[in-house]
Amino acid sequence: MTSHINIQVELAEDKMPEAIQWTAPDGGVPEPQKAKAILLGLWDGEEKSALRIDLWTGKMMVDEMNDFFYQTFYGMADTYLRATKNTALSAELKEFATSFLKKASAALEAEDKKG
Repeated sequence: MTSHINIQVELAEDKMPEAIQWTAPDGGVPEPQKAKAILLGLWDGEEKSALRIDLWTGKMMVDEMNDFFYQTFYGMADTYLRATKNTALSAELKEFATSFLKKASAALEAEDKKG
């Protein structure tokens, strides 16, 4: 059996992502869903290295990127816990995620006051 997750990226003339859509028919998402950003990580077991595809559209606002990274870090902590059962490091990742969001929000607020 094979399952597919499909990601379609529409590029602007400058080759930057203009639109991102995805489907996962076997995961209950048969119709295209819009996204403003994607972080895809793959593990190459032979090379023992992580491969990444990080894309975002010009419509992705900084506050949305801050929330996206916070939720990604927090979700990674849950995944790490399920994979390793290491509650201490999972909790540390969640603490980092919370600290990151506070600092990112404060930086954005400071930028808004300048501009």
